[in-house]
Amino acid sequence: MATLTTTPDSDRAPVEARSVPDPSFWTTRRRDVLTGYLFVAPQLAGVLVFVLIPVGLAIWYSLNKWNVFTGKQVFVGADHYAALASDPQLPSVLLATVVFSGGVVVLNITLGLLIAVLLNRQFRGATFFRTLFFSPVVVSVVAWTLVWGFLLQDNGGINGLLHAIGVDGPNWLQHGDTAMLSVIVSQVVRSVGVNMVLFLAALQGVPSELYEAARIDGAGSRSIFARITLPLISPTVLLTAIITVVGALQSFAQIAVLTGGGPELSTTVLVYYVFQQAFEFNDIGYGSTLALMLLSFVMVLTLLQWQLRRKWVFHEQ
Repeated sequence: MATLTTTPDSDRAPVEARSVPDPSFWTTRRRDVLTGYLFVAPQLAGVLVFVLIPVGLAIWYSLNKWNVFTGKQVFVGADHYAALASDPQLPSVLLATVVFSGGVVVLNITLGLLIAVLLNRQFRGATFFRTLFFSPVVVSVVAWTLVWGFLLQDNGGINGLLHAIGVDGPNWLQHGDTAMLSVIVSQVVRSVGVNMVLFLAALQGVPSELYEAARIDGAGSRSIFARITLPLISPTVLLTAIITVVGALQSFAQIAVLTGGGPELSTTVLVYYVFQQAFEFNDIGYGSTLALMLLSFVMVLTLLQWQLRRKWVFHEQ
């Protein structure tokens, strides 16, 4: 009769069993969570490196007086924040910032919507005009501004056209009012194509059945636009308002190339004033304080627009 024998391998079985991971640990939920974290990891790394760390450094620099030549830093606490109240140039800078940003935002959104409405029709050449209005967006900001600088000179192209019709044009960049107007127009003409494309996409998403039903009920063009078009594209209006406000507050190249903040302080907006204090006057601490002020303005305006969306942005149920 055959007998059963055991082998020494049975002594290692408990050890091998303990080395096998518990299959119940990697559940579907945990795998999905890990996959999600892996997808957002590059974005989180970008926010950490390019947002959180620079903001933290700006806060630290604003609390110190830093001599960039010797590398010596002296802790001064809130002295730079107190200096904001006694800066004689800051009111003029803030006024220029409000005028520039307000002009850019109003003209950019209004013209972008108007052009989109006009081009949201089927006619010969529509694609050409859409491309024409959008093409300045892809041009380098510096190159675009340099061209406008030549056009706005005393003997430039714009005054040449005015002279041809018997009008003596001003020296656009040497007077405060015309310099601010020139900078605003240059910025709007270059960036209005972005809002045009966004509005055009929103308009093409409005169901045509709503327009037909409104016309059958006797509604006019103004009533249709105010009661159907605007409510349905209001989420896009909110989006364009936010990106236009943020873009206007961050506009730097146009000011630096066209006017250099002049004449006097008429076109010195806050972002350019930050550059002057930090890199021209080598006051990194005060420049960082102004940068934090600019950041606070952007955050407050963005949050304000986001909260107001509940009152005027249409949400389809």
